[in-house]
Amino acid sequence: MTISIAADAADPGSPLAHSWSEVVGAGRAAEGLRAGWQEHLKDAAGRCGFRYVRFHGLFHDDMFVLRQDAAGRIYHTFHYVDDVFDRMLESGVRPFVEFGFSPGALAREHATTFWWGANGAPPTDMAAWKDLITATVRHWIGRYGADEVARWYFEVWNEPNLHNFFRGTRSEYFALYEATVRAVKAVDPRLRVGGPATSNFVPDARFEGEREDTAQHAVVLDAENLDALDWRPVWLEEFLGFCAARGLPVDFVSTHPYPTDWALDGHGGQHKEFVRGSDATVRDLRLLREIVDSGPYPDAEIHLTEWNSSPSPRDHAHDHMPAATFVVKSQVESAGLVDSLAHWVFTDVFEEGGAGDGIFHGGFGMVTYQGVPKPVFHAYRMLHALGDELLARAPGAVATRHGGTGTLAVLAYHYPEQQRSAPPKAAVRDEALAVQRVGEDTPLRVELRGLRPGARVVVETLAVGSGDATTAWRSMGSPDFPTREQTAELRAAAEDVRRRELAADGAGTFVLAETVTPWSVVLVREER
Repeated sequence: MTISIAADAADPGSPLAHSWSEVVGAGRAAEGLRAGWQEHLKDAAGRCGFRYVRFHGLFHDDMFVLRQDAAGRIYHTFHYVDDVFDRMLESGVRPFVEFGFSPGALAREHATTFWWGANGAPPTDMAAWKDLITATVRHWIGRYGADEVARWYFEVWNEPNLHNFFRGTRSEYFALYEATVRAVKAVDPRLRVGGPATSNFVPDARFEGEREDTAQHAVVLDAENLDALDWRPVWLEEFLGFCAARGLPVDFVSTHPYPTDWALDGHGGQHKEFVRGSDATVRDLRLLREIVDSGPYPDAEIHLTEWNSSPSPRDHAHDHMPAATFVVKSQVESAGLVDSLAHWVFTDVFEEGGAGDGIFHGGFGMVTYQGVPKPVFHAYRMLHALGDELLARAPGAVATRHGGTGTLAVLAYHYPEQQRSAPPKAAVRDEALAVQRVGEDTPLRVELRGLRPGARVVVETLAVGSGDATTAWRSMGSPDFPTREQTAELRAAAEDVRRRELAADGAGTFVLAETVTPWSVVLVREER
């Protein structure tokens, strides 16, 4: 395998939208009240370019939005929501609002999922739900202005096809969407609403009825080749058909295309964890684009509001280099297919399963609870450094130009061909390290022409031991709770991405020819 790409500053380009930095996830609203969460968001927004943040728990009781007095009368308060949203906006990011889950006073069932007891059940009083939506949206318009709120997105619920997140039927979710979208549009028809926010892509009929049929999981359990199956998004076509029949607006469609399937084995309800091919995300997004383009809402945006190498908050792969390379590969190769592919999540200030049991516990975050960037953070920082014009693609690389300055930027990535799947979930750290050892060194050649004579070119290499804090952490004995001094050392190690300043020749040509290790990500950018 050789990675080779060439581009000329005078080449014609095509628009390249940064779908990787449009939206990023976070755990739940109440975590946004924490100082660490706020610091990590400001850093991620500034260095990775994230524009919107989505999280669960907007209406959970710890946000105190819907309350009841002693006589049982409902009223609304917004102090905590204002605090979170104010700080997000001050950090330069806007809300990608997820309406959910049910407040305790309206929930048909309580504490159905997560350590914090999310009420994943439909509201018992749809009129009270609509009043809640109306009051909340009106409050935001009063506080931030109608023009600002019109730039936000409003998603109805989270993964309603999964039993713990929505103890109801598909028809009940469709009715909830109708009530919500009508309430939002009645306040201001410009506001953008969408769904169905389902998880995941599946290759069987498990979600074709009103509730999940786990007997259908046998299709996956018995498959000899997962990637030969017909993986399709859940509820999407049915949702679009329902909305078209009812005359409902759909400004964007959303779903969660994790490249995995946690299928039940039929013996005591235990699940088995399957991981799909390394190109699963690209194939899923192509299909999704075709479905939307040929459906009743061809102008709807596509926002994939959760995505990662796996849907587990205890997956040691998340802390290591293969996850970063998978991010770059998937984001670059699917560019132009959708409006956003949102990484879940930006920080390990995250408590779906409670607090992590150590600094590197396999959390979803790009940054540890202590503020130590993981390789995935740098993957998004490097993606953000790409230009807004596409000049060339090649296996393992992309070349771009910044329209404003005319400077070039190339991102190359070595995803070993021996690793045919996405990084598999690593229940223990040694499993993640075993994947990180897969592959062989490969030649890399980048040629840029048409630069200014002697132009400065910066080359950054993210690799095992370069911008990879876990290597430094193991060298200090792998302390689960590092001291303040050790934490400072780990932050420094995490920021120590190998950086070289080179130059184009007198004719304005720059050539980088070297050998890179498996899982490396290399950013080559012209600087002025």
